[in-house]
Amino acid sequence: MMEAKAASPEAVTHRGIITVCAMVGTLMQALDSTIANVALPYMQGSLSTTYDEITWVLTSYVIAAAIMTAPSGWLANRFGRKNLFLVSVAGFTVTSMLCGIASSIEQMVLFRLLQGLFGAALVPLSQATMLDIYPPERRGAAMALWGMGVMVGPIVGPTLGGYLTQYYNWRYVFFINLPFGILALLGLAFFMPRSGRQTELRFDWTGFLALSLALGAFQMMLDRGELKDWFGSYEIIIEAILAGLGLYLFLVHMLTAERPFIPRALFKDRNFVAGVIVMFAVGMILLASAALLAPFLQTMADYPVDTAGLVMAPRGIGTLFAMMIAGRISNRMDPRLLIAGGTIVIAGTLSWMTGWTPAVSESEVVGVTIVMGFGLGFVFVPLQVVAFASLPAAFRNDATAMWSLLRNVGSAIGISITSTLLTEMQQVNHAIIVQNVNPFNRALTANPTALHFLDPTTPHGAALMNQAVNYQASIIAYIDDFKYMMITALLSLPLVLFMRHPGAAARAAATHAAALD
Repeated sequence: MMEAKAASPEAVTHRGIITVCAMVGTLMQALDSTIANVALPYMQGSLSTTYDEITWVLTSYVIAAAIMTAPSGWLANRFGRKNLFLVSVAGFTVTSMLCGIASSIEQMVLFRLLQGLFGAALVPLSQATMLDIYPPERRGAAMALWGMGVMVGPIVGPTLGGYLTQYYNWRYVFFINLPFGILALLGLAFFMPRSGRQTELRFDWTGFLALSLALGAFQMMLDRGELKDWFGSYEIIIEAILAGLGLYLFLVHMLTAERPFIPRALFKDRNFVAGVIVMFAVGMILLASAALLAPFLQTMADYPVDTAGLVMAPRGIGTLFAMMIAGRISNRMDPRLLIAGGTIVIAGTLSWMTGWTPAVSESEVVGVTIVMGFGLGFVFVPLQVVAFASLPAAFRNDATAMWSLLRNVGSAIGISITSTLLTEMQQVNHAIIVQNVNPFNRALTANPTALHFLDPTTPHGAALMNQAVNYQASIIAYIDDFKYMMITALLSLPLVLFMRHPGAAARAAATHAAALD
């Protein structure tokens, strides 16, 4: 049974206040996915833990958020979107404060787990709310506003986290959510219109537990794979088996159950299916590129931490400006052209980065990352306009939950692949370069001064030679990672051809909804 109709967009009052509050909720959740990363060493010392234990501060949050994102659509339909939104904001704010006052690693992991549970629904709920309160002709601009929190939050998170940790205390990484949480809670409570509730809905425990097993085990495998040497560890093998089993059970159940908690109808809309796949690819690049660029600048190019953060921040500025532009023009031209153009820009900047060496200038880093930010912005906004063009409003809660879930899973996979590929290629490149370190290499023997310091027959020379080889191997490994992300962007480009024009999709929406009924 479909959810009761919400008020029409034209009848919504206080749209501006609702927009601000929804964006605040999105920004809080998006920031907290990365803001605590730079504070981990300080938290480790304060809580007296090992490195392996402190990483659970990140892992517990990510796993909880991944598991609870999927059923957020069902919860919104069952209990009402406004009610779920208020509980999520309040719970996220309270658990943020609890994280800030935690005095042991056990408390911190527990509170981060709860923070992830409450925060999981914030992004899909805010996206569904924005789609509901704005008419179709203004959804491009609405998605641009909403996307600023989703796209910019993870980018500025590490910079803001580093600033708060360095000049105040790591606990302010969590305390900063309090004023924004109160603002969002009051605004939503007083001004957000109520949507219908489907009180007769029954929760699909079988599908939820199967998907939870798949997501939880898969996230554990990604987070701990590099630490445990991947499939050389029985733990990783068991987690991979559980993830595959959970996914298999979930797919079988979804295809055969009468009412699975993720409606099969979502995957009958080709615009939505193509859109979430492209969003998955964008998610793989969005956080992975930032996670890769930071250590490249710090460890290879010897940038100070604050300088590295400053030269990376302009990517967020490029994303902001691109979103504002894309939001204005996505309804005036074919948004599929914007998606294709943005994807090409992303691939082009990554291709440019394959030529980087540690001697790259700050101005070049800033310029290239700004252009990459433009590409991300031009993909993100029109992609949502196209993906949700023909979906009936009744499926919006479930669709936005699936959208957020696949973006987050893509981000987790992207970070895992790039970090693993970096480590593996460093070893491979080291072995290849070492093959050329021999007495018959004229590049080594032609310079007596260099040969004196890099003589591999002496302990000191061998150590210096190994250091030089490691340095060159690392440079090539970073280039390999940039190539991988470039290929990922290009592989998503053909999916634009499968998308229908939003105008044609919207005209078919009524027929589509009738067929689903």
